Amino acid sequence: MLKNTPPRDNRNPDGSSGPSPSHDSIASNTNGQSGRDSIEIQKELFDAKKSKLAKYKELILGESSTWFLIKYELITTFVSWLPGALGLLLRSKLYPLLLGRVGRNVTFGANVVLRHPRKIRIGDNVVIDDNVVLDAKGEENDGLTIGSGVFVGRNTILSCKNGDIIIDDNANIGFNCDVFSASRVRVGKNVLLAAYAYLVGGTHRFDRTDIPILFQERSSLGIEVNDNTWVGAHAVIFDGVRVGKDCIIGAGAVVNKDVPDWKIAVGVPAKIFQDRRDVQGPKVVNV
Repeated sequence: MLKNTPPRDNRNPDGSSGPSPSHDSIASNTNGQSGRDSIEIQKELFDAKKSKLAKYKELILGESSTWFLIKYELITTFVSWLPGALGLLLRSKLYPLLLGRVGRNVTFGANVVLRHPRKIRIGDNVVIDDNVVLDAKGEENDGLTIGSGVFVGRNTILSCKNGDIIIDDNANIGFNCDVFSASRVRVGKNVLLAAYAYLVGGTHRFDRTDIPILFQERSSLGIEVNDNTWVGAHAVIFDGVRVGKDCIIGAGAVVNKDVPDWKIAVGVPAKIFQDRRDVQGPKVVNV
């Protein structure tokens, strides 16, 4: 069984801090900056020069249009929470009025949260389950793109912080997953993210000792999880990592280095365990 003890996750809901970063991954991040730091949400919230309404529009909608605000408030207030078939029907008809692009046969569960909705693009035959957060927040980013045939499980958070998230066709994202991007995070075609998987697409610098880490520069190199890969439950993939095609990441693994195509990686930190093409007999792996 490819199973390891999952790391304790102390991250905040906005993804501003996460599990203790490894030395190797953070060192590489601080040496190569993407030049695309995440938005400082706290400063935006407490900016005395802006009215509460202006801050709400900026943080929630990403635009200043009063008409779009009214439309957003009416739709989310009256249909976001509705249970049953009626709720599913109304959200399928009304949410496309808020989003950048929505394909055919898209299902929205109850209490789905939309942030900067015009930067959210969704393909055909997609399921967004209950309590999912779709947050495309950013000033210079493209936002959140979800391909066709994708399933996003209950309580999952897809959070951009001036970065982009791309979920390619037929990806399956399990319950309670967290994908955070301060530059670019891509989940490839036919990728399976098991429950509680965490993709940490950004980090804090910590080289200065005269100020708290919270106030130091943030950086991001991005994450690539390539096609046909299976990421086990509670696995964590750090910023700057590329996971190749057709890989398996064991449950609870902490991935701080690249994983080549076809490899099985397990452990804390994750190490290459085997090449999938060398597995003899029935290829059944518990992750």
